[in-house]
Amino acid sequence: MSNMTFDGMVGQMTPAIYESLKQSMQLRKWPDGRVLTPEQVALCMEAVIKYEVHNNVTPESRVGFIDNGTCGPRDETAEDKAVKDEPEQIKWVN
Repeated sequence: MSNMTFDGMVGQMTPAIYESLKQSMQLRKWPDGRVLTPEQVALCMEAVIKYEVHNNVTPESRVGFIDNGTCGPRDETAEDKAVKDEPEQIKWVN
């Protein structure tokens, strides 16, 4: 039996394995087509996150990165002001 820990395994992961794990999580399938279980998805996510931290992947390149700099107030255009002045409409669909 191997004495390899999860962290040790992540420390030895190659960029190709990292990319393969990311793709497997996105597709919810292994490269051979077998469906990942929820536990496997969680382990893949943990391995990917640890790989990114261990290899100093920039925050912008990490899985799940959300750029908070693009959210928030911006300068209003004339079109934005016109839309804001119109009454809001709701469409009911059965």
